[in-house]
Amino acid sequence: MGSQVSFKYFKSKASEIKLSKKVQAERNELLSVPVNQLDLSEVSTIHDLVKSWSHTSIQSRSIAECAKVYENMISDEARPTIFLGLSGALIAGGLRKVIRDLVEAGFVDAIVSTGAIVYQDLYQAQGYKHYMGTPKADDAVLHDLYIDRIYDAYVDEVGFVQTDDVVGEIASALPVRKYSTREFLFELGSHARKDPNSIIGTAAKNGVPIFVPAIADSSLGIGLAGLYRAAKKSRQKMMQLDTIQDNYEIAQIVLKSKKTGSIYIGGGVPKNYINDAAVMLDYTPGHSYVFQITTDAPHWGGLTGSTLDEAKSWGKVSKKATRATAYVEASIGLTLVAGYVLRSPELRKNRKRLKFVWIEDDLDAIETR
Repeated sequence: MGSQVSFKYFKSKASEIKLSKKVQAERNELLSVPVNQLDLSEVSTIHDLVKSWSHTSIQSRSIAECAKVYENMISDEARPTIFLGLSGALIAGGLRKVIRDLVEAGFVDAIVSTGAIVYQDLYQAQGYKHYMGTPKADDAVLHDLYIDRIYDAYVDEVGFVQTDDVVGEIASALPVRKYSTREFLFELGSHARKDPNSIIGTAAKNGVPIFVPAIADSSLGIGLAGLYRAAKKSRQKMMQLDTIQDNYEIAQIVLKSKKTGSIYIGGGVPKNYINDAAVMLDYTPGHSYVFQITTDAPHWGGLTGSTLDEAKSWGKVSKKATRATAYVEASIGLTLVAGYVLRSPELRKNRKRLKFVWIEDDLDAIETR
């Protein structure tokens, strides 16, 4: 026979709570939107899934918020210039075509990247691949086999060496003068256009500028260093890269844009560089739309994990900016956000591209086409 003890302590305590009309109104407002329990039977596409997350919680809702910011960027009638900042092992993570498809759709207008990402895109454009590996590999053995490891992916060191030579060969064929990395990446992209899935090839085809401000700190820099040594030994001159010219060029894009939006995958130099572009020559209202996908946290004080609100203090992000952050690894987060916008027919319909009209290092105009 069960216990006959009557236990109504909490019920009686709850009845003692007396709320003022003001407090009750505040409670009602805060408790007005319930969390939806996800029903996967109603989900058939990535777009459906991400949209359904707008009424869940934690990082799934953050992903939905990032997707919504991106949607707002694309659909804004003022046609903001959209900057994409790329860092991390995105090509090794399998995101090459995802990024390429965003460029092809006209959802990216300018790119700032680490050298590693564009180099590995060029490496694949030569017919080389990334391979599935394991983080538990014996790296000393891999070294002897001329295999490089990026966490759980392998790359062919022989292919890297040959791609270094491709970089040097393309550079050596250029007229001897100063180049911005935008100009040089256009040359690399033109070489990669034979591969329809190349990011830099698709960017070159569509006139999407790519900046690599830390180009020396990459395999692109290694290839150019080899050319530099060869030119020095033969007492020949070679083309030179001027990264301060990059500053001048990217700042002009911001100044001549009606609005700007920025996307940060990871962080580091690309994130800081796009932020800096808003204040590089003259102060602007700051980026109107911003979202970031990162695995870093703000309390370490580093740039990669810094909040988008922090950027307001510098004037890099507008005080009224629409913004969101998702703390998710990029191979998951970017795939979901990209899938949301790429699977939205309304966003692709009548999407106009931007055409940047350059006269040497001066941006004469930004036109729509």
